[in-house]
Amino acid sequence: MSRYNQPPPLEGLRREIARARERKSQGLQSGFVRETYRLNREEARAKAKEWFSTWPKAAYWTEVESWRMLDGEGDTIEFTMRRLPTAD
Repeated sequence: MSRYNQPPPLEGLRREIARARERKSQGLQSGFVRETYRLNREEARAKAKEWFSTWPKAAYWTEVESWRMLDGEGDTIEFTMRRLPTAD
């Protein structure tokens, strides 16, 4: 049998199925890890910088998914950070 008639290797597919099952068991439907914080402006800025330094945007698609100023709570900001669970 020539190499053109052989079925493709299935190892990559097996890995992706295993990853998808792992994500599902951890409750990660979209594949992203999300965390929501309520911090004052300076703490919020520091937390976002921490995320970007720990999980670089280029590899993990890290981003501030949403943010808002909370009324009546001074300079408190509620924001959600999002990233991929792995960089591969």
